[in-house]
Amino acid sequence: MSQTSPLPNEDLVLSQRHGAVLLLTFNRPDKLNAWNNDLENRYFALLDEAEADPDVRAIVVTGAGRGFCAGADMTDLQRVDELDDSGLPARPRPREFPLTIRKPMVAAVNGAAAGLGLVEALFCDIRFSTSDAKFTTAFARRGLIAEYGAAWILPRLVGPSRALDLLLSARVVRGDEALAIGLVDRVVPAQNLVDAAVAYAQELAELSSPWAMSVIKQQVHSSLDTDFATAVARADDLMQESLLGPDVVEGVTSYLEGRKPRLPGLAAR
Repeated sequence: MSQTSPLPNEDLVLSQRHGAVLLLTFNRPDKLNAWNNDLENRYFALLDEAEADPDVRAIVVTGAGRGFCAGADMTDLQRVDELDDSGLPARPRPREFPLTIRKPMVAAVNGAAAGLGLVEALFCDIRFSTSDAKFTTAFARRGLIAEYGAAWILPRLVGPSRALDLLLSARVVRGDEALAIGLVDRVVPAQNLVDAAVAYAQELAELSSPWAMSVIKQQVHSSLDTDFATAVARADDLMQESLLGPDVVEGVTSYLEGRKPRLPGLAAR
């Protein structure tokens, strides 16, 4: 049975447990869940709590109403006195903070994911979408550059030329095209979107080693900027570490006994 956590600013991001899966919902539906500082602070605080909780093994992120996140709230722009020495808004955590979460994150994109909202979906590991969800980088049409690492992530998902198409034109891509070009991983009917994403996350939580998933995430991100030989050498070192850990014993034993594995959660860092 799901449990809802009452937290400061809980109206901005809803937190609901589904067993070992934490469902986080951006909740400014009247603004298509447009991003502001309070929403960011609450979202990041919830991710912090999920990271520290060994009973949370996977995270699903979605939006309330008709949008996932329509980007930065244009009516709530930063004041000049809120800028740091670099000329960017001062914030307690970097915007790419979700990339540091060791647990798998699944985006359930239910509607518009624009600008910063698209980047937040890209910061997740897996993306589910509806066929009529709308994706747009938006930046060039606002006189902005590819913000918050979008120029690093997009080419790795869709290739350089498609990334440039999406970034330069800022055209709207619907869910089916997003699937075809590799921007999302699953397209499911709107009425099943969150349930499908949660079910996928629950399977990860039940069957996959939390330690192994965290290491694999680290491997994938670090290997994007290394050569093959370096990646293989690192994998060899990690393989030795895994063979000495308890997860391999339980993973093999549970397979041979035909049962689900009983694997420990991630300890807080």
